[in-house]
Amino acid sequence: MDSSETSSDKMKKKRVKQIIRIVLFLGTAISLFFVPWLLVKAWILPLPNTVQGQLDEAIDHGFDGMIVYVDQTGKSPQYFASGWHNRESKIPAKSDALFKIASVSKLYDAVAVTKLVNDGRLSLDKTIADYLPELVGRIENAEKITLRLMIQHRSGIPNFTNAPNFWAAPTETYEESLELILDKPANFEPGEDYEYCNTNYLLINKIMDDVLGYGNFRFIQKEILIPLNLNKTFGSLCEVNMNDVMSGYHVGHPFDLKADEHGMLATAEDVGTFVRALNNGSLFEKGEQKIYSSIYEYEHDGWVPGYQSFAKYYKDLDAVVIQFYSTTDSKLYNWNLSEIINNRIVKILKRQKSS
Repeated sequence: MDSSETSSDKMKKKRVKQIIRIVLFLGTAISLFFVPWLLVKAWILPLPNTVQGQLDEAIDHGFDGMIVYVDQTGKSPQYFASGWHNRESKIPAKSDALFKIASVSKLYDAVAVTKLVNDGRLSLDKTIADYLPELVGRIENAEKITLRLMIQHRSGIPNFTNAPNFWAAPTETYEESLELILDKPANFEPGEDYEYCNTNYLLINKIMDDVLGYGNFRFIQKEILIPLNLNKTFGSLCEVNMNDVMSGYHVGHPFDLKADEHGMLATAEDVGTFVRALNNGSLFEKGEQKIYSSIYEYEHDGWVPGYQSFAKYYKDLDAVVIQFYSTTDSKLYNWNLSEIINNRIVKILKRQKSS
């Protein structure tokens, strides 16, 4: 029998290919239908010539305010702002405004842990049971979850900020936050998976407080902020002049969210100085950078209602870029939009470097 394809076989294959093309076309069309067109527009628009032009474009896309700081080797630091510092009072955005950096603060926590480990006051291999014995039986696997696993988000502990409607009425104390996850089953066995979890750092901060005998932000000030001359980084709103804080807005919420307490605040320049020192190792004492590199990352982003923050070092540019946005939404549409804008800013910097 002839092994070559018959005309009927060829026709069948042609029909299958046509069907596949139709399915792929429909899938693309359906996916584009569900993608907000502003995201597509923000992505395909011609790239502005300047970073400031990109910030101004971001405001046109719906952000109330934006701040960018760029520290690139061989150039003077660059400061950018657009939109509103305070929308109601019509105060223009300020590049030196204080901003709620949210989970970017985990970088500072990880450095603090590193220094305490290097000093022998903490051990990465000790467990929740060792440091917080009162939680044995209340947090599943407390005897197995080490400090290392918590820092790396591999503990399996449920995330307290995932509690239903959490951001409508956030907890204000360690005890209130912890209560949201006590006696809940683990999401996975310690070390067997990864899940970003704010409860890990809630417990890490408690452990540091207990070991130090005082609030760990004082330790961060002594070991990180003061050596780097970071005079515009603060632990809470109670330490600052509220007029210096950039207003934050959440889509669908009628009020300025500036007065809501969400931890650390800093200027973009202060965060940039810290991220530069973190990446070049200048904030570490002997032996500390090896510990840090084994447990955590060198960049971070953050989100709380009204505030999105991004802190990253770009090796190919030898540049630290800090980006703050003062508008959020529940569906994280603005988060996706900000990531598009972040990438476009980096493209502008790369184009300027090569020109």
